[in-house]
Amino acid sequence: MKALVVITGRGLGGDAVIAYNVISALESKGIQCELALDESAPGILFKKKGYDWHKISIPQAGGHAATKLTSVKAAFRMLTATFKVRSLINKLNVDFVVGIIGGGSIVASVGAKLSRKPCTCLCCTPLDMKVCPKLNHCIILPEYYLFRENNLPENLSKDYYPLNDDVNSGNGEIALENLKKIPLFDENKKTILFSSGSSLFKGMIETASNFADFTDEYNLIMVGHPMHDEYMDLIDQSKIIYLGFIDWLKHLYDFIDLAVLTDDGVMVEELIACKIPIVTVTKIKWGRYHNIAGIFEGAILESSIEDANDTILEAFENYDSLKSSANNFSEDLLATKYRIAEKIIYICGK
Repeated sequence: MKALVVITGRGLGGDAVIAYNVISALESKGIQCELALDESAPGILFKKKGYDWHKISIPQAGGHAATKLTSVKAAFRMLTATFKVRSLINKLNVDFVVGIIGGGSIVASVGAKLSRKPCTCLCCTPLDMKVCPKLNHCIILPEYYLFRENNLPENLSKDYYPLNDDVNSGNGEIALENLKKIPLFDENKKTILFSSGSSLFKGMIETASNFADFTDEYNLIMVGHPMHDEYMDLIDQSKIIYLGFIDWLKHLYDFIDLAVLTDDGVMVEELIACKIPIVTVTKIKWGRYHNIAGIFEGAILESSIEDANDTILEAFENYDSLKSSANNFSEDLLATKYRIAEKIIYICGK
C-alpha cells in the first residue's frame, strides 16, 4: 500500500517530528510513504533523514494563534492548494492520504475527498478541527480540548504525540562531558532545562531569568532558537547556559533533574517518557492555555511566569512523587507512534 503524507509547517519543528514519527511507523508496517510539504518549506529534518518530498501549497493560518484575518487569507490560498494536492494524489495513485496538523490536515482532507481516497488526519488546532471531521476520521492530539473527553463521535479518536523510538535512550555521561566544557556549568549542582520548543519565546526567557536572579544553586540550561533576534539580548549568559540547537538533546534529557516548559508540544511528552518531572509555565505562547498538567496528572506542576520560582522549588520538594507519576505514563507514550500507524491503516483500509 502507498500513502501520501501532507505535512504542515517548514519541515524542521514539532510538526515535522510528529510527521516523521508517523511516517517511520507506517513504513515499519509495510506502507510506502510519499511526502508533501509547502513549496517554501526547507524541510531540513526530512533532508537529514534522507527523504525527498513533493512541493505543493499548504496554507497556514497560525495554528492556535490564528486570527480571523489569517484564517481568511489561508482560506483563499486553500482553494488552489486543494486542487494541487488532488492532482498529486491522482498522479501518485496512492491508496490513502494522511494529514499532519493545521493546514496539512485540511489540504489532505479536502484533496482526498476530491480524489475519492480515504484519509485520516492528526488534528489539534481550532481550524483543522472545524474542517477535517466533516470529511474524514481525525485523531485528536493533546492540545485540543476534546482530548479530555471520554466519549467521542465515531469519526474522532484521540492519542498522544508519536515519539522517536530512541527518545529515552540517552546517555547522561555524554551530556555531562559536553557541559563540563562550559565554564558556567557546575557538576555539583542540580540541573534545570528551560525550553519552549524549537522556538524560544520571550516568556520562557523571562521565567529562566527570574529564577537565575532568585537563586544560583542550580545549573540553568536553555535550548531553542529565539523567536526574534533581539531576544538573544535578554539571555544573561553569565547566569544561564544557552545551548541553542544541539544534536545531543536525548543525552541532555538523561542528565537533567527537572524541565521547565510551556504547556504544549512534543517536548512535554518526550520528557515524561524519560521520567523527568516537569513544571509547565502557562500562557507563554500567545496567551494559550492547554491544561497539559491535567492530562499527565501527578507528573507536572503548573505555574504562571510570576509564580514559577516557587513552583520550581515545590517540584524539587515533591520530586519522588512527580518522577513516579511520570513513570506511569512512560511506556504508553513510547508505544504511541505504532498505535497511531495501526489506527490509520485500519481506518483507511475499511
